[in-house]
Amino acid sequence: MRMTEYRVERDTMGEVRLPKEAYYGAQTQRAVENFPISGQTAPPELIHALGLVKWCAARVNRDLGLLSAGRAPLSETEIDALLTAAREVADGKWDGEFPIDVYQTGSGTSTNMNANEVIASRAAELAGYDRFAPEKKIHPNDHVNRGQSTNDIYPTAIHVAVARAIHDRLLPALSRAAGVLTEKARAWDTVLKSGRTHLADATPLSLGQEIGGMARQMELAVRRAAGAVEELRELPAGGTAVGSGINTHKKFGAGVAAALAEETKIPFVEAENHFEANAQRDGLVAAHALIKGVAVSLTGVANNIRWLSSGPRCGIGEIRLADLQPGSSIMPGKVNPVLCEALMQAAAKVIGNDAAISLAGASGGQFQLNIMMPMMADTALESVRILAGGVAVFTEKCLALMEPNEDACRASLERSLMTVTGLNLYIGYEKAAALAKKAHKTGKTIREVCEEENVLSKEELDKALDPRRMIKPLG
Repeated sequence: MRMTEYRVERDTMGEVRLPKEAYYGAQTQRAVENFPISGQTAPPELIHALGLVKWCAARVNRDLGLLSAGRAPLSETEIDALLTAAREVADGKWDGEFPIDVYQTGSGTSTNMNANEVIASRAAELAGYDRFAPEKKIHPNDHVNRGQSTNDIYPTAIHVAVARAIHDRLLPALSRAAGVLTEKARAWDTVLKSGRTHLADATPLSLGQEIGGMARQMELAVRRAAGAVEELRELPAGGTAVGSGINTHKKFGAGVAAALAEETKIPFVEAENHFEANAQRDGLVAAHALIKGVAVSLTGVANNIRWLSSGPRCGIGEIRLADLQPGSSIMPGKVNPVLCEALMQAAAKVIGNDAAISLAGASGGQFQLNIMMPMMADTALESVRILAGGVAVFTEKCLALMEPNEDACRASLERSLMTVTGLNLYIGYEKAAALAKKAHKTGKTIREVCEEENVLSKEELDKALDPRRMIKPLG
Protein backbone atom coordinates (compact mmCIF):
# COMPACT_ATOMS: atom_id res chain seq x y z
CA MET A 1 0.00 0.00 0.00
CA ARG A 2 1.17 3.55 -0.73
CA MET A 3 2.83 5.51 2.07
CA THR A 4 0.20 8.26 1.67
CA GLU A 5 -2.38 5.88 3.13
CA TYR A 6 -0.62 5.99 6.49
CA ARG A 7 0.09 8.58 9.12
CA VAL A 8 2.76 8.65 11.83
CA GLU A 9 1.99 9.18 15.51
CA ARG A 10 4.18 9.20 18.59
CA ASP A 11 3.63 7.66 21.98
CA THR A 12 5.92 7.19 24.97
CA MET A 13 7.88 4.54 23.06
CA GLY A 14 8.44 6.48 19.84
CA GLU A 15 6.93 6.72 16.37
CA VAL A 16 4.27 4.38 15.00
CA ARG A 17 2.86 4.17 11.48
CA LEU A 18 -0.88 3.49 11.34
CA PRO A 19 -3.78 3.77 8.86
CA LYS A 20 -4.28 7.39 7.84
CA GLU A 21 -7.98 7.74 8.66
CA ALA A 22 -8.10 5.57 11.78
CA TYR A 23 -9.57 7.15 14.88
CA TYR A 24 -7.39 4.99 17.07
CA GLY A 25 -3.79 5.87 17.79
CA ALA A 26 -0.31 4.56 18.41
CA GLN A 27 -1.01 2.25 21.35
CA THR A 28 -3.80 0.50 19.45
CA GLN A 29 -1.58 0.04 16.42
CA ARG A 30 1.22 -1.44 18.52
CA ALA A 31 -1.26 -3.97 19.91
CA VAL A 32 -2.49 -4.84 16.42
CA GLU A 33 1.09 -5.61 15.42
CA ASN A 34 1.95 -7.45 18.64
CA PHE A 35 -1.04 -9.81 18.77
CA PRO A 36 -1.77 -11.35 15.35
CA ILE A 37 -3.09 -14.45 17.10
CA SER A 38 -6.68 -15.50 16.39
CA GLY A 39 -7.99 -12.97 13.90
CA GLN A 40 -10.91 -12.49 16.27
CA THR A 41 -11.44 -9.05 17.77
CA ALA A 42 -13.08 -8.18 21.09
CA PRO A 43 -16.82 -8.95 21.10
CA PRO A 44 -19.06 -5.97 20.27
CA GLU A 45 -20.95 -6.36 23.55
CA LEU A 46 -17.72 -5.68 25.44
CA ILE A 47 -16.82 -2.66 23.31
CA HIS A 48 -20.28 -1.20 23.78
CA ALA A 49 -20.10 -1.78 27.54
CA LEU A 50 -16.67 -0.15 27.64
CA GLY A 51 -18.05 2.87 25.77
CA LEU A 52 -20.89 3.09 28.27
CA VAL A 53 -18.47 2.87 31.21
CA LYS A 54 -16.39 5.67 29.66
CA TRP A 55 -19.54 7.77 29.24
CA CYS A 56 -20.53 7.22 32.87
CA ALA A 57 -16.97 7.99 34.01
CA ALA A 58 -16.90 11.24 32.03
CA ARG A 59 -20.30 12.21 33.40
CA VAL A 60 -19.17 11.61 36.98
CA ASN A 61 -15.90 13.49 36.42
CA ARG A 62 -17.86 16.37 34.89
CA ASP A 63 -20.31 16.49 37.79
CA LEU A 64 -17.41 16.44 40.27
CA GLY A 65 -15.79 19.35 38.40
CA LEU A 66 -12.71 17.31 37.57
CA LEU A 67 -12.73 17.79 33.79
CA SER A 68 -13.07 21.58 33.94
CA ALA A 69 -10.26 22.09 36.46
CA GLY A 70 -6.68 21.00 37.05
CA ARG A 71 -3.68 20.87 34.72
CA ALA A 72 -5.59 20.48 31.43
CA PRO A 73 -9.13 21.81 31.91
CA LEU A 74 -11.77 21.24 29.25
CA SER A 75 -14.43 23.69 28.21
CA GLU A 76 -18.11 22.82 28.42
CA THR A 77 -18.14 22.26 24.66
CA GLU A 78 -15.19 19.89 24.87
CA ILE A 79 -16.75 17.95 27.75
CA ASP A 80 -19.98 17.59 25.77
CA ALA A 81 -17.94 16.34 22.81
CA LEU A 82 -16.23 13.77 25.03
CA LEU A 83 -19.57 12.54 26.34
CA THR A 84 -21.03 12.33 22.83
CA ALA A 85 -18.02 10.40 21.52
CA ALA A 86 -18.20 7.89 24.37
CA ARG A 87 -21.93 7.44 23.80
CA GLU A 88 -21.28 6.76 20.12
CA VAL A 89 -18.89 3.96 21.06
CA ALA A 90 -21.52 2.59 23.45
CA ASP A 91 -24.08 2.68 20.64
CA GLY A 92 -21.84 0.69 18.29
CA LYS A 93 -21.04 3.48 15.84
CA TRP A 94 -17.29 2.85 15.91
CA ASP A 95 -17.06 -0.94 16.12
CA GLY A 96 -14.76 -0.94 13.09
CA GLU A 97 -12.20 1.09 15.03
CA PHE A 98 -11.47 -1.77 17.45
CA PRO A 99 -9.07 -4.07 15.52
CA ILE A 100 -7.11 -5.66 18.39
CA ASP A 101 -7.13 -9.42 18.80
CA VAL A 102 -8.99 -10.97 21.73
CA TYR A 103 -5.76 -12.65 22.86
CA GLN A 104 -3.72 -9.68 24.02
CA THR A 105 -2.32 -8.29 27.23
CA GLY A 106 -4.11 -10.07 30.05
CA SER A 107 -5.38 -6.92 31.73
CA GLY A 108 -7.13 -5.68 28.59
CA THR A 109 -4.96 -2.53 28.56
CA SER A 110 -4.76 -2.56 24.77
CA THR A 111 -8.53 -2.52 24.34
CA ASN A 112 -8.97 0.09 27.08
CA MET A 113 -6.45 2.36 25.33
CA ASN A 114 -8.12 1.61 22.01
CA ALA A 115 -11.34 3.03 23.48
CA ASN A 116 -9.54 6.00 25.00
CA GLU A 117 -7.89 6.86 21.68
CA VAL A 118 -11.06 6.51 19.61
CA ILE A 119 -13.12 8.58 22.03
CA ALA A 120 -10.44 11.29 22.24
CA SER A 121 -10.10 11.55 18.47
CA ARG A 122 -13.83 11.60 17.86
CA ALA A 123 -14.36 14.13 20.67
CA ALA A 124 -11.70 16.40 19.16
CA GLU A 125 -13.46 16.16 15.82
CA LEU A 126 -16.83 16.97 17.38
CA ALA A 127 -15.30 19.95 19.19
CA GLY A 128 -13.98 21.31 15.89
CA TYR A 129 -10.31 20.39 16.24
CA ASP A 130 -7.96 18.49 13.94
CA ARG A 131 -8.15 14.97 15.31
CA PHE A 132 -4.74 14.22 13.79
CA ALA A 133 -2.98 17.05 15.64
CA PRO A 134 0.14 15.83 17.49
CA GLU A 135 -0.94 17.58 20.70
CA LYS A 136 -4.35 16.24 21.63
CA LYS A 137 -6.63 18.93 23.06
CA ILE A 138 -8.81 16.12 24.41
CA HIS A 139 -6.33 13.57 25.65
CA PRO A 140 -6.96 9.79 25.76
CA ASN A 141 -5.24 9.38 29.13
CA ASP A 142 -5.67 12.73 30.88
CA HIS A 143 -9.34 13.19 30.02
CA VAL A 144 -11.01 10.05 28.66
CA ASN A 145 -9.22 7.84 31.19
CA ARG A 146 -9.44 10.36 34.04
CA GLY A 147 -9.64 8.67 37.46
CA GLN A 148 -9.36 5.24 35.87
CA SER A 149 -7.01 2.33 35.30
CA THR A 150 -7.47 -0.56 32.92
CA ASN A 151 -7.30 -2.74 36.03
CA ASP A 152 -10.61 -1.47 37.37
CA ILE A 153 -12.36 -0.21 34.23
CA TYR A 154 -11.87 -3.24 31.98
CA PRO A 155 -13.35 -5.72 34.52
CA THR A 156 -16.14 -3.21 35.15
CA ALA A 157 -16.92 -3.33 31.43
CA ILE A 158 -16.85 -7.15 31.55
CA HIS A 159 -19.40 -7.23 34.36
CA VAL A 160 -21.63 -4.73 32.56
CA ALA A 161 -21.39 -6.55 29.22
CA VAL A 162 -22.10 -10.03 30.60
CA ALA A 163 -24.85 -8.86 32.97
CA ARG A 164 -26.56 -6.95 30.16
CA ALA A 165 -26.37 -9.93 27.82
CA ILE A 166 -27.98 -12.17 30.45
CA HIS A 167 -30.57 -9.57 31.45
CA ASP A 168 -31.53 -8.45 27.95
CA ARG A 169 -31.25 -11.69 25.97
CA LEU A 170 -30.95 -14.86 27.99
CA LEU A 171 -33.53 -14.18 30.70
CA PRO A 172 -36.31 -13.27 28.24
CA ALA A 173 -35.52 -16.33 26.10
CA LEU A 174 -35.64 -18.67 29.10
CA SER A 175 -38.83 -17.07 30.39
CA ARG A 176 -40.47 -17.57 27.01
CA ALA A 177 -39.41 -21.23 26.96
CA ALA A 178 -40.83 -21.75 30.45
CA GLY A 179 -44.10 -20.14 29.41
CA VAL A 180 -44.52 -22.25 26.27
CA LEU A 181 -43.78 -25.46 28.14
CA THR A 182 -46.23 -24.51 30.89
CA GLU A 183 -48.95 -23.98 28.29
CA LYS A 184 -48.23 -27.36 26.71
CA ALA A 185 -48.24 -29.05 30.13
CA ARG A 186 -51.70 -27.71 30.89
CA ALA A 187 -53.08 -28.60 27.47
CA TRP A 188 -51.69 -32.15 27.54
CA ASP A 189 -52.56 -33.05 31.13
CA THR A 190 -55.20 -35.59 30.06
CA VAL A 191 -52.91 -37.44 27.64
CA LEU A 192 -51.79 -40.55 29.55
CA LYS A 193 -48.67 -42.52 28.67
CA SER A 194 -46.04 -44.81 30.09
CA GLY A 195 -43.25 -43.33 32.14
CA ARG A 196 -39.62 -44.31 31.59
CA THR A 197 -36.74 -44.63 34.00
CA HIS A 198 -33.35 -46.02 32.92
CA LEU A 199 -34.91 -45.80 29.41
CA ALA A 200 -37.08 -48.71 30.57
CA ASP A 201 -40.85 -48.82 31.07
CA ALA A 202 -42.06 -47.27 34.32
CA THR A 203 -45.39 -46.39 35.90
CA PRO A 204 -47.86 -44.14 34.06
CA LEU A 205 -47.96 -40.38 34.01
CA SER A 206 -49.55 -37.79 31.79
CA LEU A 207 -47.70 -36.14 28.95
CA GLY A 208 -48.61 -32.88 30.63
CA GLN A 209 -46.82 -33.96 33.81
CA GLU A 210 -43.76 -34.91 31.81
CA ILE A 211 -43.68 -31.56 30.00
CA GLY A 212 -44.48 -29.81 33.27
CA GLY A 213 -41.24 -31.14 34.70
CA MET A 214 -39.41 -29.53 31.80
CA ALA A 215 -41.30 -26.27 32.37
CA ARG A 216 -40.08 -26.28 35.95
CA GLN A 217 -36.53 -26.84 34.73
CA MET A 218 -36.86 -23.65 32.69
CA GLU A 219 -38.33 -21.74 35.61
CA LEU A 220 -35.32 -22.75 37.70
CA ALA A 221 -33.04 -21.84 34.79
CA VAL A 222 -34.52 -18.35 34.88
CA ARG A 223 -33.74 -18.17 38.59
CA ARG A 224 -30.16 -19.32 38.01
CA ALA A 225 -29.61 -16.82 35.18
CA ALA A 226 -30.92 -14.06 37.43
CA GLY A 227 -28.47 -15.30 40.06
CA ALA A 228 -25.68 -14.92 37.52
CA VAL A 229 -26.56 -11.25 37.11
CA GLU A 230 -26.49 -10.89 40.89
CA GLU A 231 -22.93 -12.25 40.95
CA LEU A 232 -21.86 -9.43 38.60
CA ARG A 233 -23.44 -6.47 40.38
CA GLU A 234 -20.34 -5.34 42.27
CA LEU A 235 -18.16 -3.16 40.02
CA PRO A 236 -14.41 -2.54 40.42
CA ALA A 237 -14.53 1.06 39.10
CA GLY A 238 -12.89 3.32 41.65
CA GLY A 239 -10.05 0.96 42.55
CA THR A 240 -7.74 2.19 39.76
CA ALA A 241 -4.39 0.38 39.53
CA VAL A 242 -4.26 -1.95 42.53
CA GLY A 243 -7.48 -1.28 44.44
CA SER A 244 -6.25 1.68 46.48
CA GLY A 245 -8.04 4.27 44.34
CA ILE A 246 -4.92 6.28 43.56
CA ASN A 247 -5.61 9.34 41.32
CA THR A 248 -9.37 9.04 41.47
CA HIS A 249 -12.01 10.89 43.47
CA LYS A 250 -13.48 9.13 46.49
CA LYS A 251 -16.98 9.49 45.01
CA PHE A 252 -15.99 8.23 41.56
CA GLY A 253 -16.67 4.51 42.02
CA ALA A 254 -20.10 4.95 43.56
CA GLY A 255 -20.99 7.55 40.95
CA VAL A 256 -20.03 5.31 38.03
CA ALA A 257 -21.95 2.36 39.49
CA ALA A 258 -25.05 4.53 40.01
CA ALA A 259 -24.85 5.91 36.47
CA LEU A 260 -24.48 2.41 35.01
CA ALA A 261 -27.43 1.18 37.07
CA GLU A 262 -29.52 4.06 35.75
CA GLU A 263 -28.55 3.35 32.14
CA THR A 264 -28.88 -0.45 32.16
CA LYS A 265 -31.70 -0.92 34.72
CA ILE A 266 -29.42 -3.44 36.46
CA PRO A 267 -28.72 -2.57 40.12
CA PHE A 268 -24.95 -2.25 39.89
CA VAL A 269 -23.10 -1.10 43.01
CA GLU A 270 -19.56 -0.10 43.86
CA ALA A 271 -17.42 -3.01 45.02
CA GLU A 272 -17.35 -3.46 48.78
CA ASN A 273 -13.62 -4.17 48.67
CA HIS A 274 -11.67 -2.81 45.71
CA PHE A 275 -8.64 -4.97 46.34
CA GLU A 276 -10.74 -8.09 45.86
CA ALA A 277 -12.64 -6.56 42.96
CA ASN A 278 -9.48 -5.62 41.06
CA ALA A 279 -7.53 -8.79 41.76
CA GLN A 280 -10.01 -11.61 41.31
CA ARG A 281 -12.71 -12.55 38.85
CA ASP A 282 -14.54 -14.87 41.23
CA GLY A 283 -17.86 -13.16 40.49
CA LEU A 284 -17.50 -13.87 36.79
CA VAL A 285 -16.52 -17.48 37.53
CA ALA A 286 -19.60 -17.90 39.75
CA ALA A 287 -21.85 -16.24 37.18
CA HIS A 288 -20.63 -18.52 34.41
CA ALA A 289 -21.05 -21.58 36.63
CA LEU A 290 -24.75 -20.68 36.92
CA ILE A 291 -24.95 -20.24 33.14
CA LYS A 292 -23.36 -23.67 32.79
CA GLY A 293 -26.15 -24.99 35.00
CA VAL A 294 -28.66 -23.44 32.62
CA ALA A 295 -26.88 -25.18 29.73
CA VAL A 296 -27.20 -28.50 31.53
CA SER A 297 -30.94 -27.94 31.99
CA LEU A 298 -31.39 -27.00 28.35
CA THR A 299 -29.52 -30.12 27.29
CA GLY A 300 -31.92 -32.22 29.34
CA VAL A 301 -35.00 -30.60 27.84
CA ALA A 302 -33.74 -30.75 24.26
CA ASN A 303 -32.60 -34.35 24.59
CA ASN A 304 -35.90 -35.48 26.11
CA ILE A 305 -37.87 -33.77 23.35
CA ARG A 306 -35.55 -35.45 20.84
CA TRP A 307 -36.22 -38.89 22.34
CA LEU A 308 -39.97 -38.37 22.68
CA SER A 309 -40.22 -37.31 19.04
CA SER A 310 -38.05 -40.15 17.73
CA GLY A 311 -39.55 -42.14 14.90
CA PRO A 312 -41.87 -41.51 13.21
CA ARG A 313 -42.56 -45.27 13.11
CA CYS A 314 -39.64 -47.01 14.75
CA GLY A 315 -39.07 -44.76 17.73
CA ILE A 316 -41.06 -43.48 20.70
CA GLY A 317 -43.01 -40.96 18.66
CA GLU A 318 -45.17 -39.56 21.47
CA ILE A 319 -44.54 -35.99 20.30
CA ARG A 320 -44.65 -34.66 16.76
CA LEU A 321 -42.24 -31.88 15.82
CA ALA A 322 -42.68 -29.47 12.94
CA ASP A 323 -40.95 -30.46 9.70
CA LEU A 324 -38.31 -27.76 9.21
CA GLN A 325 -35.90 -29.11 6.60
CA PRO A 326 -34.89 -32.33 4.82
CA GLY A 327 -32.87 -34.51 7.15
CA SER A 328 -30.72 -36.52 4.80
CA SER A 329 -28.84 -36.18 1.55
CA ILE A 330 -29.53 -39.83 0.70
CA MET A 331 -32.73 -40.88 2.54
CA PRO A 332 -35.77 -39.23 0.92
CA GLY A 333 -38.42 -37.92 3.29
CA LYS A 334 -36.26 -38.11 6.41
CA VAL A 335 -36.79 -35.32 8.93
CA ASN A 336 -34.59 -34.84 11.99
CA PRO A 337 -34.96 -33.00 15.33
CA VAL A 338 -32.54 -30.30 14.16
CA LEU A 339 -33.41 -27.64 16.73
CA CYS A 340 -32.82 -30.08 19.59
CA GLU A 341 -29.44 -30.91 18.14
CA ALA A 342 -28.47 -27.26 17.61
CA LEU A 343 -29.33 -26.32 21.19
CA MET A 344 -27.49 -29.35 22.57
CA GLN A 345 -24.37 -28.31 20.65
CA ALA A 346 -24.58 -24.76 22.01
CA ALA A 347 -25.01 -26.12 25.53
CA ALA A 348 -22.03 -28.45 25.10
CA LYS A 349 -19.90 -25.48 24.07
CA VAL A 350 -20.99 -23.55 27.17
CA ILE A 351 -20.13 -26.50 29.41
CA GLY A 352 -16.67 -26.59 27.83
CA ASN A 353 -16.33 -22.82 28.15
CA ASP A 354 -16.87 -23.15 31.88
CA ALA A 355 -13.65 -25.10 32.19
CA ALA A 356 -11.74 -22.26 30.50
CA ILE A 357 -13.40 -19.63 32.71
CA SER A 358 -12.68 -21.66 35.85
CA LEU A 359 -9.04 -22.21 34.94
CA ALA A 360 -8.57 -18.53 34.14
CA GLY A 361 -10.14 -17.51 37.43
CA ALA A 362 -8.07 -19.98 39.42
CA SER A 363 -4.67 -19.48 37.82
CA GLY A 364 -4.90 -15.99 36.34
CA GLY A 365 -5.33 -13.89 39.46
CA GLN A 366 -2.12 -13.14 41.35
CA PHE A 367 -1.81 -10.36 43.92
CA GLN A 368 -3.65 -7.30 42.51
CA LEU A 369 -4.64 -8.40 39.00
CA ASN A 370 -6.06 -11.26 36.94
CA ILE A 371 -4.17 -11.53 33.66
CA MET A 372 -6.67 -13.63 31.67
CA MET A 373 -9.53 -11.15 31.50
CA PRO A 374 -9.87 -10.69 27.71
CA MET A 375 -10.30 -14.42 27.18
CA MET A 376 -12.73 -14.66 30.10
CA ALA A 377 -14.82 -11.80 28.72
CA ASP A 378 -14.96 -13.24 25.22
CA THR A 379 -15.77 -16.73 26.48
CA ALA A 380 -18.49 -15.65 28.90
CA LEU A 381 -20.17 -13.47 26.29
CA GLU A 382 -20.03 -16.30 23.76
CA SER A 383 -21.75 -18.60 26.26
CA VAL A 384 -24.60 -16.17 26.90
CA ARG A 385 -24.94 -15.30 23.22
CA ILE A 386 -25.22 -18.86 21.91
CA LEU A 387 -27.47 -20.04 24.74
CA ALA A 388 -29.83 -17.10 24.28
CA GLY A 389 -29.93 -17.57 20.52
CA GLY A 390 -30.23 -21.33 20.79
CA VAL A 391 -33.09 -21.38 23.28
CA ALA A 392 -34.95 -18.59 21.46
CA VAL A 393 -35.13 -20.45 18.15
CA PHE A 394 -35.68 -23.80 19.91
CA THR A 395 -38.70 -22.33 21.67
CA GLU A 396 -40.34 -20.79 18.62
CA LYS A 397 -39.62 -23.49 16.02
CA CYS A 398 -39.67 -26.59 18.21
CA LEU A 399 -41.47 -26.19 21.53
CA ALA A 400 -44.22 -23.89 20.35
CA LEU A 401 -45.01 -26.03 17.29
CA MET A 402 -44.80 -29.52 18.78
CA GLU A 403 -47.99 -31.58 19.15
CA PRO A 404 -48.87 -34.72 21.11
CA ASN A 405 -49.29 -38.06 19.38
CA GLU A 406 -52.12 -39.37 21.52
CA ASP A 407 -52.29 -42.70 19.72
CA ALA A 408 -48.64 -43.43 20.45
CA CYS A 409 -49.08 -42.39 24.09
CA ARG A 410 -52.10 -44.64 24.47
CA ALA A 411 -50.31 -47.57 22.82
CA SER A 412 -47.28 -47.23 25.09
CA LEU A 413 -49.50 -47.25 28.13
CA GLU A 414 -51.41 -50.34 26.96
CA ARG A 415 -48.21 -52.26 26.27
CA SER A 416 -46.47 -51.23 29.48
CA LEU A 417 -45.92 -53.95 32.07
CA MET A 418 -45.40 -51.41 34.84
CA THR A 419 -49.10 -50.81 35.34
CA VAL A 420 -48.70 -53.94 37.45
CA THR A 421 -47.43 -51.58 40.18
CA GLY A 422 -51.07 -50.69 40.82
CA LEU A 423 -51.61 -54.24 42.10
CA ASN A 424 -49.02 -53.96 44.87
CA LEU A 425 -51.54 -52.79 47.45
CA TYR A 426 -53.90 -55.67 46.56
CA ILE A 427 -51.66 -58.72 46.07
CA GLY A 428 -48.16 -57.61 47.16
CA TYR A 429 -44.90 -57.04 45.32
CA GLU A 430 -43.91 -60.72 44.84
CA LYS A 431 -47.18 -61.85 43.24
CA ALA A 432 -47.31 -58.71 41.11
CA ALA A 433 -43.76 -59.38 39.88
CA ALA A 434 -44.73 -62.93 38.87
CA LEU A 435 -47.65 -61.58 36.86
CA ALA A 436 -45.40 -59.07 35.12
CA LYS A 437 -42.93 -61.78 34.14
CA LYS A 438 -45.70 -63.97 32.78
CA ALA A 439 -47.15 -61.09 30.77
CA HIS A 440 -43.73 -60.33 29.33
CA LYS A 441 -43.09 -63.98 28.45
CA THR A 442 -46.48 -64.53 26.82
CA GLY A 443 -46.76 -61.13 25.14
CA LYS A 444 -50.03 -60.47 26.91
CA THR A 445 -51.06 -57.37 28.81
CA ILE A 446 -51.16 -57.22 32.59
CA ARG A 447 -54.95 -57.04 32.49
CA GLU A 448 -55.20 -60.14 30.29
CA VAL A 449 -53.00 -62.18 32.64
CA CYS A 450 -54.93 -60.99 35.68
CA GLU A 451 -58.23 -61.93 34.07
CA GLU A 452 -56.91 -65.38 33.10
CA GLU A 453 -55.80 -66.08 36.67
CA ASN A 454 -58.83 -64.43 38.24
CA VAL A 455 -56.53 -62.36 40.46
CA LEU A 456 -59.17 -59.81 41.45
CA SER A 457 -62.80 -59.09 40.79
CA LYS A 458 -63.53 -56.96 37.73
CA GLU A 459 -64.33 -53.96 39.89
CA GLU A 460 -61.12 -54.30 41.90
CA LEU A 461 -59.07 -54.89 38.75
CA ASP A 462 -60.55 -51.85 37.04
CA LYS A 463 -59.68 -49.77 40.08
CA ALA A 464 -56.18 -51.19 40.54
CA LEU A 465 -55.21 -50.82 36.86
CA ASP A 466 -56.85 -47.43 36.27
CA PRO A 467 -53.93 -45.36 34.99
CA ARG A 468 -55.54 -42.12 36.14
CA ARG A 469 -55.23 -43.35 39.74
CA MET A 470 -51.55 -44.04 39.13
CA ILE A 471 -50.53 -40.51 38.15
CA LYS A 472 -51.10 -38.94 41.56
CA PRO A 473 -50.78 -39.88 45.24
CA LEU A 474 -53.53 -41.81 47.02
CA GLY A 475 -56.20 -40.05 49.03
